[in-house]
Amino acid sequence: MSTPNRDPSATSSRPSLDAQSPTGSSRTSLRIPSMPSAAAQHRQSFNELRGLPPSPRSQRPPSLSQLAVQELIDNPPMKNPDPKFAGREWTTIKVKELVSPGDLRFVDIKTAVESATKILVESGAPALLVRENAESDDSPVIGTFDYRDLNAYLLLVVGLIKPEDDDRAEELERLAQQAREGKAMHLRDIKSLSKKEPLTFLSEDSDLLKAIETFGKGVHRVVVVNESTKEATGVLSQTRLTQFLWEYGRSFPVLEHLYAQHLRDLKIGSNDVVAINGDRPLADALTMLYTEGVSSLAVVDHNYNVIGNISNIDVKLLIKSTSLPLLRNTCIHFITVILSTRGMNEGKDSFPVFHVTPQSTLAHTVAKLVATKSHRLWITDPASPISSGPPTPSIHSATLAPTSSHASSVVTGSAFPAATPSTTLDPSSSAIVDQSPKTPFITPTGPSVSASSLPGARISGRLVGVVSLTDILILFARVGGMDDVADPNEVRMRRRRSSSSSVRKSFDLGPRPSLTGQGSGVGRLSGERSRSRRSSLASVSSPGNGAGKG
Repeated sequence: MSTPNRDPSATSSRPSLDAQSPTGSSRTSLRIPSMPSAAAQHRQSFNELRGLPPSPRSQRPPSLSQLAVQELIDNPPMKNPDPKFAGREWTTIKVKELVSPGDLRFVDIKTAVESATKILVESGAPALLVRENAESDDSPVIGTFDYRDLNAYLLLVVGLIKPEDDDRAEELERLAQQAREGKAMHLRDIKSLSKKEPLTFLSEDSDLLKAIETFGKGVHRVVVVNESTKEATGVLSQTRLTQFLWEYGRSFPVLEHLYAQHLRDLKIGSNDVVAINGDRPLADALTMLYTEGVSSLAVVDHNYNVIGNISNIDVKLLIKSTSLPLLRNTCIHFITVILSTRGMNEGKDSFPVFHVTPQSTLAHTVAKLVATKSHRLWITDPASPISSGPPTPSIHSATLAPTSSHASSVVTGSAFPAATPSTTLDPSSSAIVDQSPKTPFITPTGPSVSASSLPGARISGRLVGVVSLTDILILFARVGGMDDVADPNEVRMRRRRSSSSSVRKSFDLGPRPSLTGQGSGVGRLSGERSRSRRSSLASVSSPGNGAGKG
């Protein structure tokens, strides 16, 4: 049988084997001919040469006009009217309708501070109720434990505060020494450390107007009790009451009409502001929270633009010994730690906004207070010529210091910088002037972050005032017919006088443990003690009122 002829072109694409080389050897060779690439064989079509069409999104008009967006900002949506409150005046609603016994958290007065702190943080409650015996329902409530107490305890341990009362000074120095040595501390040992508002009880049958009258005396929360059994049935705070009046505002036409007005027209808020420069040590901020008797501080840059907020609740980030080096670092760095912690633990990458403007509506202000669960918002002047950025949010990047840097090495043996207020105010010029002594350079425990790189510095403005829940609740009380309600500014001054008169700065700290937890260091605070100088923070009306030097 004959072998069919093969087309040479058909076999050229396959490797061929030579049976024998020219020299007659049996060695075989593999030949792989070159092949044209697929890209060279592809012919571009007309559609490819024409290019991609533009996205229809670039030509689509916005869903909401700028006017509609502003209307949404000024008047955030509220819940629909609740039939339960239909036809009722908000002043006649009972306190027991706002509280629940399931929200209560009790601890024993013999509970260790560490255990109470763990319960406070993990429960998410704003405060724990302290009993003589937490296991007995008949045991009366004798106090509270909250983040203000935790801040005072922390400052006592590191030696930043001492009481003016010589009788208590020796006792508290002994307690501080016990804490430094790692001995157990109980709530009964520190119950009188923090000079805070008195424990206040309110009958569950009282109306909301009575609750606001109580809050107008400088009280932030009340323990709600059953009048006959005296058993605690809940805790009503200013935040909870404001949240209720906001969420059900449509059920009360008087309040709904009030929400549409602007802050400047309502004339609420105060120019009496306690703020700290972002470059100051965190230890200064915590000391000011304690001595001034406030729950939060505005953190500003050198142009006094609001770049952040530090509150008592942020102290929970310092309960680990590896976090104590943050006390030596700047307030700006601590703000980055707060943001990174929110991202890792809570899955939130948004920057909480703690400021409003005089043009903000009451609805916009109350909605922010409820969303941030804050007691106060900072009033800023976004039109100031020295603002560090545009009045609207812009896309930018900020370098966040990793939380692992908390335990990085810090120069030991050096004293804490003097916890003096970062700013003083010049009453004659209405401009803020920084006259506080400058602290030495503090070795950062993480990447350096400038104030202008933080999100808050780009969307805020110059600090000109503050508005709090107390201001808003007293406004509601006046609308509800209460004429003898307290003045919010007088309430602020009375609370701060009560706090400031109870403590003095400690100059000679003596031996105390190193912030790195690797031994003990000896430090001494130097410099003259400075009291907070608070004058009116007037709105900036001309470029001549420039910011003081930081």
